[in-house]
Amino acid sequence: MKSRREFVRTAVAAGMLGSLPLPLAAMEPTGASPVYQPGDDRHYWATVLDKIATPVLENLARRELRRRMPVEAQPSAQRAPFTHLEAFARLLCGMAPWLAAPGLAAAEAALQQKHQAWTQTALDAATDPSSPDFLNFSQGGQALVDTAFLAQALLRAPQALWEPLEPRVRQQLIAALQSSRTIPTPANNNWVMFAATVEAALLHFGEPTIEERLENCLRKMLGWYKGDGAYGDGEFFHFDYYNSFVIHPMLLDVLAVLARQDQRFQPVRATVLERARRYAAVQERLIAPDGGFPALGRSLCYRFGAFQLLSQIAWQHQLPAEIQPAQVRCALTAVIRRLADAPGTFDDQGWLRIGFCGHQPALGEAYISTGSLYLCAAGLLALGLPPADPFWSAPPERWTSQKLWAGENLPADHALHDVPSLTVPNLKP
Repeated sequence: MKSRREFVRTAVAAGMLGSLPLPLAAMEPTGASPVYQPGDDRHYWATVLDKIATPVLENLARRELRRRMPVEAQPSAQRAPFTHLEAFARLLCGMAPWLAAPGLAAAEAALQQKHQAWTQTALDAATDPSSPDFLNFSQGGQALVDTAFLAQALLRAPQALWEPLEPRVRQQLIAALQSSRTIPTPANNNWVMFAATVEAALLHFGEPTIEERLENCLRKMLGWYKGDGAYGDGEFFHFDYYNSFVIHPMLLDVLAVLARQDQRFQPVRATVLERARRYAAVQERLIAPDGGFPALGRSLCYRFGAFQLLSQIAWQHQLPAEIQPAQVRCALTAVIRRLADAPGTFDDQGWLRIGFCGHQPALGEAYISTGSLYLCAAGLLALGLPPADPFWSAPPERWTSQKLWAGENLPADHALHDVPSLTVPNLKP
């Protein structure tokens, strides 16, 4: 009799098992993910998000985050001043669309309401100077990074993260964003997008902006475009996931604000969107038949946050025509299961631990600590789509690498050819 693994390999090659993400069912390492069941993807994503979010939000809402959150980092790294804002801001950056998602079933709606309540209380605790959990928005360069992730969260779901707040907390948030301006404007890498994202949020909420930190930073980032949907991280291209961790998502969110304020930004936004759609198509092809993907470059400890852009493009209904929402859902579910379910991902109290597929502290660069890891939530942006959306409601579908490795006859992939430079106007006074 054939072994289980041999049977699955034969079935995949023959296309016998349809759109089921079969290699997940065939995984045999200790602690392997359970067999995928069609139709449970949304429940699984929401369960993962709840598991990731609960320790951060519940403790910050109680003003006990600093006291209770462990800080895992390299022994020589001094991450305590930054790690708590990292955890909160990065979590909300990915969680925000779900907090505003409509049309949820009763059980998910109750879960959403719990997290909405925690989040609104936590926003007060994080920005109230008298709070024991008043977070660091202004001291050290890292504070700018995570102030920007919080700003991005506010832009992604103002109806859940801004509008319900009382005026006092809104003013605290504005003051927190503005305080990051004491940190010098970055010059030579993706950090220019952090300054620009903070300014975009201030603009969205009716505050004046600083050209050096908004339009000029945007010009720098766009000037590093290398072609085929990819930007350099500064002058040079890097084989890593920063085009998805930071560059494309923040460009899209910043330009959405600018285009609403000033129509002259619309052509730039349209081109940037086309580049992002191409990069999202590349990301979908990077997901292997078993849900793995290349472990390349820095910050692998952000886990499935590496696919923030693909999830964002799906959430915003901007997938290229050749990519069906259901295949992205199935591909991302495979990735999330491989990483979130790996033994050692969480400690005994439910906090994330440093690693990529499990607990792998050697992968943590000097800037990585417990709080950094919560950027994985950015891979869950598509939870902002309601359950009735085809992303969730369509039948399971194999993604590109599954189709190709099963022998399906697909059209060839082609690069994006677009203009190498873009003109960025100044905001009208």
